[in-house]
Amino acid sequence: MERRCIVQGLVLLLIWFNNGAMLVKTEEGAPMENKEKEALYSVIQNFVGGSWNGSGLYPDPCGWSPIQGVSCDLFKGLWYITSLSIGPVLDNSLQCAPGANFTPMLFELTHLKSLSFFDCFSLNQQLAITIPSTGWDKFATTLETLEFRSNPGLTGPIPTSLGMVKSLKSLVIVGNGLTGEVPFEIGHLVNLRRLVISGNRLTGSIPTSIGGLTSLLKLDLSHNLLQGNLPTEIGNLKDLNLMDLRNNTFTGGLVPSLQNMVSLQDLLMSNNLLLGGTLMSIGWSNMVNLTTLDLSNTGITGSIPNSLLGLKSMRCLALDNNHLSGNVPQNLANMPNLSALYINGNNFTGELGFSHDFYERLGRRFASWNNPSLCYNAREIREGHKGPFGVQKCTGDKGASFGQGDKVDRPGPDVNSSLLVSFGLPGYRVSGFWWLVLVRELVATFFLVMVL
Repeated sequence: MERRCIVQGLVLLLIWFNNGAMLVKTEEGAPMENKEKEALYSVIQNFVGGSWNGSGLYPDPCGWSPIQGVSCDLFKGLWYITSLSIGPVLDNSLQCAPGANFTPMLFELTHLKSLSFFDCFSLNQQLAITIPSTGWDKFATTLETLEFRSNPGLTGPIPTSLGMVKSLKSLVIVGNGLTGEVPFEIGHLVNLRRLVISGNRLTGSIPTSIGGLTSLLKLDLSHNLLQGNLPTEIGNLKDLNLMDLRNNTFTGGLVPSLQNMVSLQDLLMSNNLLLGGTLMSIGWSNMVNLTTLDLSNTGITGSIPNSLLGLKSMRCLALDNNHLSGNVPQNLANMPNLSALYINGNNFTGELGFSHDFYERLGRRFASWNNPSLCYNAREIREGHKGPFGVQKCTGDKGASFGQGDKVDRPGPDVNSSLLVSFGLPGYRVSGFWWLVLVRELVATFFLVMVL
């Protein structure tokens, strides 16, 4: 009996030693695989430098010695890394060394849900750094968030293998040095809710596969070198709230399928100088949730359609610096939430039919200068107040002629863009209604000071 107890004790002791070689106990009592811990140390060391001593500084990364930017979760009684953020987000964050690079060990952290690289690869890198082309299949069912932000030294194409990560809900690739085209395989990420690939040097057209991302809420491809026609399939994104395609070289006008995007709130297309087309190609009345429409500097022609005037949610309408013509619809003033209207730099003619209250309500957020044959009705302006900035006073027969004291120097068609750059504001960092208001406020203030 006594011998049997000794044997059982030795067996249990042997099992304990064997497990101890593979598992590490945390303060809370849950173990962590040595393989997981070694992979974590290797990944971080490749980014922050070889002198980083993970095992000495952080012997229990999921327990009593946590690492800034690293999060863990329990799976079947074991700790695994679920979130890894590299870059100077906080003072004590993991910051990349000049020789930072990816290691295959990254893809051994197979429980990762979130992976982020911020300000990690500079232009001073000794070697060209690219996003790994293989290994992403190991994250196919786990990774939900992937971000590469502000890495100008990160070059090369977006790997097509990212299309294997079917669990992705958010893909953000902003302010890097990436080139090539938007991969067709991006359309395989059917669970995506946010796709932001802005501030790179991508070329080519938007792939037709984009229409398969029917769960998408935000699409931002701004500040690239994209070209070609907008794909008809983009109209399949019926849940999309924001579409930002500013500062590219798209052509072919607005595709009619845009009117199917019934949830869209912000449509930003400015500075696509070759886009062209007219506003008549869209059934705007379907887009009842639209609050911001920015089509400035897009080369559109024709007139403002009546269907656009019924959008009661519209807050900011920017049609400046185009080739629009005809009369400015008086019913624009009846849009209940309109608080910014920019129609400057076009070929509008006739008389502005707005009341003094309308001009007063919008203030400097109304711009109509640089329409040579446009004038305003002086009878609508209360005594002691000025008419709309840079617009001439109508004569008795409503012909366009300057009244005494109304003549001003009008800004050129590209002033918005040049002034934005002079203030050092990178457009891809801010989007939507307040970006538009900020730029136009700066423009109006600048030229008002110049005139005075």
